[in-house]
Amino acid sequence: MNYLEELFSVKDKVIIVTGASRGIGHKIASSFKKAGAVVIGIGRTENIATNDFDYNSIDIRDKNQYKDFCNTVFNKNKKINILINAAGISLPPASKKDESDKFVEILETNLIAAFNCSNIASSFMNKGDSIINITSIGAKLAFPDNPGYQASKGGLAALTRSLAYDLAKSSIRVNNIVPGYIHTQMTEESFINEELRIQREDRMLIKRWGEPIDLVGAAIFLASDASSYITGTDIYVDGGWSIKGL
Repeated sequence: MNYLEELFSVKDKVIIVTGASRGIGHKIASSFKKAGAVVIGIGRTENIATNDFDYNSIDIRDKNQYKDFCNTVFNKNKKINILINAAGISLPPASKKDESDKFVEILETNLIAAFNCSNIASSFMNKGDSIINITSIGAKLAFPDNPGYQASKGGLAALTRSLAYDLAKSSIRVNNIVPGYIHTQMTEESFINEELRIQREDRMLIKRWGEPIDLVGAAIFLASDASSYITGTDIYVDGGWSIKGL
């Protein structure tokens, strides 16, 4: 193994990825597997068609189910090195659910479950291990008709800083990856609408929508020893969306 391979290596690290049934979580999980990690992806979707990594159907909102899962992973592998909280939902404005109910449901998955997953997984971690949260430019910027999503991602960003502080005593690092507009099933409606797609591209400095693969490099960096002195911070992967002025 040469110098760069060793510096950025995730080989044999045991990695749990939530939200791994599709989109960003699936791409991150499959990419880490290709990089030599032991990857266990989880999600609520049952029986997804993948041979890229081990997959388990688990509702991360169920603390006991998730804790049993972590116990199983640890007993089999003798370690858990990385948790990547990629699970997230966004309920459309047209949803018939009451606004208050939508708000609570989004927070339960995007924020409260991430808190519980992080607390439980960190109890199995050791010095040098890390947690990576997938937030959003909506954590910092205002967008219309989706207060639950923005509140959940803003809360997750703040939670990352809090956990980075609290887990530093165990030498466990916690960081955010902050995606901009990434082409996934969640954003498909905006992407296929030419007017909306161009409106969003006009705000980007790199004039294209991101793809899930664009997040993989940042995730590997934060999971590897190359980022061993980085904690409680944000890495924006948004094509320059959040820094564009006039």
